[in-house]
Amino acid sequence: MGQLEGKNALVTGGTSGIGLAAARRFAAEGARVFITGRRQEVLDQAVTSIGENVVGVRGDVGNLEDLDRLIEAISATGGGLDVLMANAGGGEFAPLGGITLEHFDRTFNANVRGTLFTVQKALPILNDGASIVLVGSTAASAGTPAFGVYAASKAAVRSFARTWAAELVDRKVRVNALIPGPTHTPGVEGLAPSPADTDALLGGLASTVPMGRMGQPAELASAALFLASEESSFMTGAEIFVDGGAEQL
Repeated sequence: MGQLEGKNALVTGGTSGIGLAAARRFAAEGARVFITGRRQEVLDQAVTSIGENVVGVRGDVGNLEDLDRLIEAISATGGGLDVLMANAGGGEFAPLGGITLEHFDRTFNANVRGTLFTVQKALPILNDGASIVLVGSTAASAGTPAFGVYAASKAAVRSFARTWAAELVDRKVRVNALIPGPTHTPGVEGLAPSPADTDALLGGLASTVPMGRMGQPAELASAALFLASEESSFMTGAEIFVDGGAEQL
């Protein structure tokens, strides 16, 4: 029997990268998995790639009406929600002197507002003993030039994990933060100024990791499964760094 057998799980931003890998792993461990994505075609492709035990719900976590539709879809199953992985988000490079209001709003809308209201909207259907996994970033702990807005948004996510863990402890709902280091995902590749710069970007990121390589989404999915399952039953308010030692050594 899988570690999430019979449970309902939600992974926002589950159409690529870490989110898709986690959704695939949760489904393989027996969960019925709901995934979100903004583009229907990409969402459909992700559902097909996962196979069984998956439901795709198109939506943007920054849109409260979309979140309401998502929660309604999960509620219709009658089983509540046992695992919530708030993964949707992203970032862009912008030096201090070049930060625009649009850049700030876009980043905080996805990473902070989206995370906050995903969890808030899910509260009525969260089963007692549920696990919430918030996806942060090592950027929140390091000074990365031109990445300040993204780093600040992920620092907020880390703060949410501590506060919500304290607020929800009476319901035995655990809240922990998963902190990826440089991970080879389509989103990271998209940070390159042009396709020709992708290899240089990935090589530069790998060089910052003591293990000498970038992480793979499946490796982050394994850590997400640990936090989602009863294997981490005595953990709440914590953060797990899966970063090849980047912030540890």
